[in-house]
Amino acid sequence: MKAARFEQYGGPEVLEIVDLPDPHPGPGQVRIAVRAVGVSASDPKLRAGTLNFGAPLPSTTGAEVAGVVDELGEGVTDVAVGDRLFGISDDHAGAAEYALITYRAPIPRALGFVDAAGLPVALETATRVLDQLKVGDGTTVLLSGASGGIGSVAVQLANARGARVIGTASAANQHYLRLLGAEPVVYGDGLVERVRAVSPDGADVAVDIAGSGVLPELIELTGAADRVLTVADMEGATTHGVHFSNGFADGNAFHAMSTIGELIEAGRFWLPVERTFPLAAIADAHRWSETGRVRGRLVLVV
Repeated sequence: MKAARFEQYGGPEVLEIVDLPDPHPGPGQVRIAVRAVGVSASDPKLRAGTLNFGAPLPSTTGAEVAGVVDELGEGVTDVAVGDRLFGISDDHAGAAEYALITYRAPIPRALGFVDAAGLPVALETATRVLDQLKVGDGTTVLLSGASGGIGSVAVQLANARGARVIGTASAANQHYLRLLGAEPVVYGDGLVERVRAVSPDGADVAVDIAGSGVLPELIELTGAADRVLTVADMEGATTHGVHFSNGFADGNAFHAMSTIGELIEAGRFWLPVERTFPLAAIADAHRWSETGRVRGRLVLVV
């Protein structure tokens, strides 16, 4: 099969399309013929070597996939060959013609492969942090970096729980945040004052999604470090006593993939795909991701 791989850490140019053996599912796994692959914010960091979970080189890439089941592993009875599924590539090898997945769910009827491929990581992360902060009816939650993939999802999920959402983003993305249901605030110097202008009491809880060094401000606005989570600033979390949330240590929330269809069908959730790229142009997708200006998601089409 054709698959994206890199043999050394570096810029997008280290990515190449190579021929690899077709994978076959083990117990509990299914194999899908991949139709689309989400490009998450962590993919370029893994490729560059700045976020390294110990994967040996050469390394494949791509965690979020959507496609059609074409082979079942031992013991799999919940899906059938031909089903449309989205989920997480077990080997972080989804940027390929075939992928093995364990965490999976049927693609909601209203979604195509491209839209579904942009969902898994953002949906899991947003659900996990909102659960950890016990965001519910009447909660005021501040999301720092609310216009990207995770932020776009978190705004809408928090709204669905009855929370008030204040979101930070660039000046260009203020209207976009309003469309999602957040009260927008421009990030940067003076953030505390701008948030207090719309919410004099600050926020009950806050999530740092962008990792832009705002943890002290979020602590000031919520009143305590234990009311703040970050998914992007591990060093800052240690410095300021804030919890760094990740699905490895905290347990994942991939169960959200099975229930998001209800919000989609009700017209209460959408995650825009800003651009698509063919698999062969994966380097261009990584370059675009690294600009830091992505609204919603980037997706590879296989």
